[in-house]
Amino acid sequence: MKRISDHGRVIILLAAAASLLAQSNSGVQSQNHSSVPDVRQIVESSIAATERHWQARLHYTYVERDEDRRRDLDGRVKSEDVDVSRTILVNGVPFEQLLEHNGRPPSAEEERKYKEKLDKLKRETPEQRAERLRTQEDENTSLVREVPKAFDFQLVGEEVVRGRPAYVLHATPRPGYHAQGKYGKMFSKVAGKLWVDKQDLGWIKVDGEVIQPFSMGLFLARVLRGSHITMEQARVDNGIWMPERVEVRAAAKIFFIKSLVVERVLIYSEYRLAQAGAH
Repeated sequence: MKRISDHGRVIILLAAAASLLAQSNSGVQSQNHSSVPDVRQIVESSIAATERHWQARLHYTYVERDEDRRRDLDGRVKSEDVDVSRTILVNGVPFEQLLEHNGRPPSAEEERKYKEKLDKLKRETPEQRAERLRTQEDENTSLVREVPKAFDFQLVGEEVVRGRPAYVLHATPRPGYHAQGKYGKMFSKVAGKLWVDKQDLGWIKVDGEVIQPFSMGLFLARVLRGSHITMEQARVDNGIWMPERVEVRAAAKIFFIKSLVVERVLIYSEYRLAQAGAH
């Protein structure tokens, strides 16, 4: 069975990367340069807001629906898996409870394994819990922190997205940048657009396309040029933006031999700020 939280995190970070290497401005009207806001300030504030929002997500409970489909080149579904899980907090640390697998409740074996993990988490010392939470915070924000180093930004216009006025940003890779961190190497492999909420400076929407093939363990495959990635975020309490829907449609070669299309859809809902002392 897939490790839901790990895969979800990777897909979200991939979608974020896809927003940050834009090369086309089709459909976006340029602004009057005399009234253009300071793009550097927009970027810095947006990065700070996104890092803060994704760290805050570690203190929320929510439901995740993870749809994984694989099709042959004629579009026929070869395999399909759908997992539904709920993330709760156990002693302040996020923990995934599997609710359904392909429409059925977890098997007795799956329940046993999850109970073992839950019991182990409950036995952790405060120091161990703090280290685990710190590690998750670092993973959630490692890619975001690299953005100002990796790109030169341009503000190309404004649009209304889901009823919210937004800045539209394009970015080009900064010459001489050397990839840092776990996901930095993806920056030069994707192209797309990023919409930033004008009020909260959170990321509303991402639309990206793979422009150079790269290997990704998530699919046990080489993701090919033309693969498409989108992410939409929802405005939660007090202007905090969190992932709502992420879609990846990847043309891939499994084990570099068999060609197929991998479709992953992650849907997040029921965000609730965890109550102190819960679980």
